[in-house]
Amino acid sequence: MRRSESLGEIDEGLYSRQLYVLGHEAMRRLAKTAVLVSGMKGLGVEIAKNIILAGVKSITVHDPGNVQWSDLSSQFFLSESDVGRNRAVASQQRLAELNSYVPVTAYTRELSESFLAAFQVVVLSNSPLEEQLRISDICHACSIRFVLADTKGLAGQLFCDFGENFVVDELSEAEPVCAYVQQISQEPLRASLAKPKSKAMDDRGHSLHLAFQALHTFAAEMGRLPRPRAQVDAERLLELARGLTAHQELLDEGLVRMFAHVSAGELSPMAAFLGGLAAQEVLKAASGKFLPLAQWFYFDALECLPEQGTTLLTEESCAPRGSRYDGQIAVFGADFQERLGRQKYFVVGAGAIGCELLKNFAMIGLAAGEGGSVTVTDMDTIERSNLSRQLLFRPRDVGKLKSETAAAAVRRMNPTTRVTAQPHHVGPDTETFYGDDFFMALDGVANALDSMQARAYVDGRCIRYLKPLLDSGTEGTKGHVQVVVPHLTQPFGSPPDLTESAVPLCTLRHFPSAIEHTLQWARDEFDGLFKVPAENVNKFLEDPAFLEVQRTMQDLEGVRSSLQEKPRSWQDCVSWARQRWESLYHHTILNLLHAFPPGHETSPGVPFWAGPKRCPQPLEFDCDNSTHMDYIMAAASLFAQTHRLQVPRDRAAARETLRAMAVPPFQREVGVRIPVTEEEMEEVPGCVAAAPLFFVSPADEEQLAALRQELAERRRALLEGGCSSTHLMEPIHFEKDDDSNGHVDFIMAASNLRAANYGIAPADWHKSKRVAGRIVPAIATTTAAVAGLACLELYKLVWGHRDLGSYCNSFLQLAEPLLARFRPLSPPATYKYGQETWSCWHRVEVPGIGAHREELSLQELLDQLQGVHGLPVRTVLCGVTILYASFWAKQKREAQLARRLTQLVGGPSGAAWPPPRILVLDLVCEDQQDDDVLPPVHVRLPCG
Repeated sequence: MRRSESLGEIDEGLYSRQLYVLGHEAMRRLAKTAVLVSGMKGLGVEIAKNIILAGVKSITVHDPGNVQWSDLSSQFFLSESDVGRNRAVASQQRLAELNSYVPVTAYTRELSESFLAAFQVVVLSNSPLEEQLRISDICHACSIRFVLADTKGLAGQLFCDFGENFVVDELSEAEPVCAYVQQISQEPLRASLAKPKSKAMDDRGHSLHLAFQALHTFAAEMGRLPRPRAQVDAERLLELARGLTAHQELLDEGLVRMFAHVSAGELSPMAAFLGGLAAQEVLKAASGKFLPLAQWFYFDALECLPEQGTTLLTEESCAPRGSRYDGQIAVFGADFQERLGRQKYFVVGAGAIGCELLKNFAMIGLAAGEGGSVTVTDMDTIERSNLSRQLLFRPRDVGKLKSETAAAAVRRMNPTTRVTAQPHHVGPDTETFYGDDFFMALDGVANALDSMQARAYVDGRCIRYLKPLLDSGTEGTKGHVQVVVPHLTQPFGSPPDLTESAVPLCTLRHFPSAIEHTLQWARDEFDGLFKVPAENVNKFLEDPAFLEVQRTMQDLEGVRSSLQEKPRSWQDCVSWARQRWESLYHHTILNLLHAFPPGHETSPGVPFWAGPKRCPQPLEFDCDNSTHMDYIMAAASLFAQTHRLQVPRDRAAARETLRAMAVPPFQREVGVRIPVTEEEMEEVPGCVAAAPLFFVSPADEEQLAALRQELAERRRALLEGGCSSTHLMEPIHFEKDDDSNGHVDFIMAASNLRAANYGIAPADWHKSKRVAGRIVPAIATTTAAVAGLACLELYKLVWGHRDLGSYCNSFLQLAEPLLARFRPLSPPATYKYGQETWSCWHRVEVPGIGAHREELSLQELLDQLQGVHGLPVRTVLCGVTILYASFWAKQKREAQLARRLTQLVGGPSGAAWPPPRILVLDLVCEDQQDDDVLPPVHVRLPCG
């Protein structure tokens, strides 16, 4: 199965990232599932949004109630003009725009048994207990999967009943080593309410279980929820909770009171988190993929409230104002809402997580007040595959900048949000955009990046400017959130932690043992055949200095070969591909076996071909073998394209050419050295990813000079003959998301042929695309949940929490389902001088202005460091530039010491150079020990 047309109704171009999470069979089941979501407040719309993006058959949204002001604090598809309208009707159109494959219908009447019979899954998100019990009984009796979700302020509950003998096909996200089917049976809500089943139902969960039941009783009794911070209401709720249990000692009364204080609240981060979890359970119910929840889940984030002894919240401060933020003011108070509005945040990345963060920011009113701002940057444009998990983009936005489109979308959600879009990546070369002034003005940064290196860079900037960082990431149903707080927590990571594991080159080149090795080899082969040679030829023809720059023998021979091999017909391309096939899958293997025969021993009694080293076998070309022909067709087509040759790709003509071809016989390589270890590989000159499989000894200078001269003459002849433009080539850049370009076809065929050499099971087209394209599996449910957890940490940052124990790093795996929240680690000792140590957050701060209001000279700086900080400086560095060294000659030292600091670090001669606000210097001191590492010096300059 390869293309979307062979997958029934599955649109692979749209669902490609989700397919790597769920698989094709689960996606087919989703496409046959009709879902009802009742309750269109913040939680309900989150659940609906996620399952619409996932691609169910249809969804009906139900709500008999009308839009209230408090709904706008979490319901992102409602606006102020919708207040007074029915929630389901007001939400229907915007939900329908998310996915053209999923019809969305609004329903406002009572949920009767006959109406429910049309659905395979029913979700309740805002119903009284009597309604929950009635619907649950109907669903259990009719084998309809039932999901109950609810959030009240900073607490949430989730319940699932998938009926009796529900079949689970795959329990986890890992690739199954064998077929696995499990049947589970679950109880209806009425039976489970009294004796809840949950693997994680601790005393806190038990107390929340009782608190939610008591809340239903309170609402039925009073006709409303407890008023925010009303002590009388809290005591009544506690009294009701006590009456539900005979084990009073298990009831956390403080937790129940606090639950009562916040239960009237509606919070976007809570809806996002629980909405992601609930939607994933819906997908499990529809697809049979992954283990369902058993059966209850309770969650609270009451640690988001102000720390004890800081801010006193009262009935008055939490009372409704007739504002779109009333649902949030009920929890945190009006003053906190104003504080949110003044925040200045930087969102790095506007992909799936970035969109969810921006949506949450708009809902909570971050940067929606005077002085507030959100800057979002992303250099990428929207691709169609983004649409299944990035709620701010629509089909009409394909090709537009992600950052600009996302910013415009959240402005529509909350017109008061002050968001600015920029099209830059964040790195050393954009520090003119994101420099001292920019970072110093921020209150915090939120990472929404895939690249670990980019995330580490942003973390380094946050350390430099002492800014908090929210870092989030997902892979399939797994996600994490890390909060980084200056002076309080450890940073995001250090380079050794972030180094992505790489397969040793000798393994890729000669000793693959897994299909991932052959796929990476094929990916390198793609660049080595169709990208790098074309780039070098074009530079050779267009840049007179090409031959003057130091070039490897491999580069120059590649240019010569490309010029000599220029095809004139489809037959020429097929012949080239056939010879390449013979070289890679027959001759190269014979050379390897000549060097290391099957019985070769590394030492007496120790076979060379053992363990991960698989002894290869050469292949014999066969025109009737589909994989052999797939390689020929793909390679010949790409070869024609890179030489800008327009010819018909005719498989029958290719087969005729192949049958008529005489392939040169095998000749053993002479003087070949085959590296066996990584150390030997590093000794080989020019050993790079796209290098040949075998390496000969380096050519001497005479050979290199002769080749350079030959190419110079060839270039001169082409220019004089006016033929240089006809030899220009088209470098082909690997593009994974265009299934028609033949790129993945080539990699799959090349990889599977090499796998056949080594007795490795082949990969199908989809796995080949995922591995070669380095595609990260993704699904909207995980993204929503992770963004919700990140914004809960944002609340604490805005409060300014200083208790490390109030912050939570999180890891979740929705397939299990599993949620682990844990306290961040304190920052380790990074710097040391003598007996004193400091964390990475420490720096030696020195004012850049002296007593006479003039900028410091270097001498004055050294005097301050010695007199105030006790640092006898021997060497001063700015980056890799030495500004001062005690071993310099006296005249040079004195001249340097007399200069002002900005003179020492000036820009290039004659260039306009904006001086920095903060000058960061590294020191070496006279009495410094070998294991001492001094913290950086930060000099605040009087400029900018």
